Amino acid sequence: MKKWLVGLLTAASIFTTALSVADTTTTDTNKPQMLVPASPKINAKGYVLMDAHSGKIIAEHNMNKRMAPASLTKMMTLYIVSDALKNGTIHLDDKVRVSKSAHSRGGSKMFIKEGEEVPVKDLIHGVIVQSGNDACVALAEFIAGNESTFASLMNQTAAKLGMKDSHFTDSTGLPHPNHYTTPHDMAVLAAALVTDFPQYYHWYSQKWFTYNGIKQPNRNRLLWRYKYADGIKTGHTEEAGYCLVSSAQKDGMRLISVVMGAPTDNERAQDSQALFTYGFRFFDTYKLYTANEAITKPRVYGGKKKSVPVGVKRDVYVTLPRGQYDNLKAITNIKEPIKAPVKKNQVMGDLQVNLYGDQLVNQQLVALSGDPKGGMWTRMTDSIGVKFHKKSKHNDDSDEADSTDSEDES
Repeated sequence: MKKWLVGLLTAASIFTTALSVADTTTTDTNKPQMLVPASPKINAKGYVLMDAHSGKIIAEHNMNKRMAPASLTKMMTLYIVSDALKNGTIHLDDKVRVSKSAHSRGGSKMFIKEGEEVPVKDLIHGVIVQSGNDACVALAEFIAGNESTFASLMNQTAAKLGMKDSHFTDSTGLPHPNHYTTPHDMAVLAAALVTDFPQYYHWYSQKWFTYNGIKQPNRNRLLWRYKYADGIKTGHTEEAGYCLVSSAQKDGMRLISVVMGAPTDNERAQDSQALFTYGFRFFDTYKLYTANEAITKPRVYGGKKKSVPVGVKRDVYVTLPRGQYDNLKAITNIKEPIKAPVKKNQVMGDLQVNLYGDQLVNQQLVALSGDPKGGMWTRMTDSIGVKFHKKSKHNDDSDEADSTDSEDES
């Protein structure tokens, strides 16, 4: 099927520069009924079920309502720590000296001691498995010097990730009027943890961690109950209720569930599993195109290479009701005629993928390599080709207009 889509896109780029949606989609009156039941009823203040790769929202309630995140906050702390590891700013075996403020932080603890030097890797496990506020503060101070500076970094990172309704005042999630997020923002953050740092993601499935002789379990019950679950983080305060951001993978499809404000620990796990079951049962996710791979190679006039490969800068995924893959329609809109020089990453048009007239994808198409100007003879002969192209395009547009007028009159 991927070959079919690529073939369609290639043909579209050769024979036309802009196909109308009406040419490739059915009207609403012809749209078949897709048998997808209503999503499960969830007893929580807010929730969302999202595909991690396509970003498709499968089910939600109050997903953009601001709520207290409790220890879900630690996901942002862990994102920043993971980014620092990836960039080489810190290392897993670096020793972190525990400050008085880290040691004395209330709430859940890893039980590190003031003045003790703890490896970064142990502190990470203490945050993920034991939800240690002390470990969280120690990491924040190690990276940013103090927690207020780290909070500023958290908010900058949230803005970069597109978390539009989140604001953090500390690294742990203690209640504060200006400390809030939304179920959707937490889903975006969870997807980023999975996709941006795959080399570290296995940490979130760890069930137990022992430090200073104290063995504590991961509070994410799904790691024991649901075989497809492999993370991510729990949270609870009296204000926030019971919260769980979890991820599960089945048959290559990865879903993110966020349940916030559930009445009990057990219900947040049961409801998360119900959402996963619904998503995996009635939806499928497909990778249509790979970043930096040519989708088409349009003609370049006056260039040395005569054509350039055109593709997308990030992978293209779609999430669909089960059984609808064959009904996808794909279109490339290339801005023709293309004249040299062409620079790498220059925008050449856009890619659209539709399902029964509903647009699922609208992504820029860019040149994957450049094409400099050719010699004088090439430019002279190709200038004639450009004129013929424009004339042919003008005639095609006129014929289409005449046809449309005729249909209106009839």
